[in-house]
This record gives sequence, C-alpha cells and structure tokens, in this order.
Amino acid sequence: MKKTIAIFTTILVLMTMTSFAQTELKKYKAGHTFEIGLPEYMSKTIGINGSSAIEYQNIVKEVYGFIIFDTKEDLDLVDMKFSSINEFYDDFIKDFLKDEEKRKVSKPQFQKKGEINFIESDVTFYDKEAKTEIYYLVGIVETKTSYYKVMSWAAAEDKDKFKADFQKILYSLKD
Repeated sequence: MKKTIAIFTTILVLMTMTSFAQTELKKYKAGHTFEIGLPEYMSKTIGINGSSAIEYQNIVKEVYGFIIFDTKEDLDLVDMKFSSINEFYDDFIKDFLKDEEKRKVSKPQFQKKGEINFIESDVTFYDKEAKTEIYYLVGIVETKTSYYKVMSWAAAEDKDKFKADFQKILYSLKD
C-alpha cells in the first residue's frame, strides 16, 4: 500500500510539473567539430593565437599555423551576414597585417571542392622584430555552416619549401 501511494504521488507530481511548463524547449548543440590534416612533421600546440580552434607548429623548421572559425549562425547574431566567401575574404584581408612594413598580398585564388569553397592568397611582410620577411598562406574556407581562416606561415625564404604543405592543410579542412 505504501509503495502504491508513493508511486501515485510521484506520478502526480511529475504530471503537475509538466502541465505548468510555459513553453516548449528549443534544443541547441554546443561546440563545433571539423577535421584538418597536418603534415607529420607538425604537431598541435597552444599559445599562438587565443581565438584559434587549433594551432600547429614545428619549432625546428620554424613553421606555424592556426585555424579560427566563425559559424554563420553566430555571425548572423551580430549582424555580420556575408553574401559570399569573396565578401568574407575581402572583409578579413583588408585589415590583416595592414600596418606591417612591405606588406604584399597576392591576387586571391578561388577553388570549389564538392560543397566547400576555398580562397587562398600569399601575404608577405617585413617583421622588424625578427629582422626577416615572413610568408603567410592565408586560406579562407566556406562550408554550409561556417567560415574558417587557415593561417600558415614561415620565413619568406622558405616559402617554396612549405607552400605545398600549407595548401594541403588548407584543402584538407572539412566539417
């Protein structure tokens, strides 16, 4: 009898609680997952860029990189709706290293692989602190849900040595 009363009371409490709910809940997913390939000589690291989702480097070869993503949903929340990957690229590149000496930006190259859009360009500048010219492969990726900035760099004198690997990193991105 006591068990029956306890079960009945529990059921009554649960039914009462659900009947007082004002609205249905909308479900959200948190976090973002994507895949990227790195050359065997590079490893994940931290401390390069606080906004990045992943960072990679090889200190001996002096090559570095990181990836930052922005979901389209999050950009919409702050009224930053881009009509295309070209518009996203233009918005980013105009300020990228703009105050650095001898900054040069190549013409962007566009590619589409399946449903994913890619833009890449070469950026060089003179780093006063390091007293050397630095080369960046700047990659922008657009998927159905997000925009990614894929930044890989090395000394400009090593551009020919590492550019193909930097491109492999860029074009391996998927979400």
